[in-house]
Amino acid sequence: MFVLELTYTAPLDRVDVVLPDHVVWLEKGYAAGHFLASGRKNPRDGGVILAAGADRAAVEQLTAQDPFVLAGVCEYRITEFVATKTAPALAAYQEQLPS
Repeated sequence: MFVLELTYTAPLDRVDVVLPDHVVWLEKGYAAGHFLASGRKNPRDGGVILAAGADRAAVEQLTAQDPFVLAGVCEYRITEFVATKTAPALAAYQEQLPS
């Protein structure tokens, strides 16, 4: 599992121009089963996405296609973790620690 933390690198007016394309990209990620939750940070200096997946390279490739990245208005910090405990609604994403 991955926590994808976006930090804006441009003023909000530039971010807002690209926001509709970013939302379409998010919707595709949800439809493909990559994303579990997402939203803006407060204060609004970026956002957070909770992503499912076991392959860091694939997640890096996915974030590289975010319209925010392509427009140069954000950077990603990717944190991988092992979700050994989950809420019942996320039980399908529960992971085991490596042996």
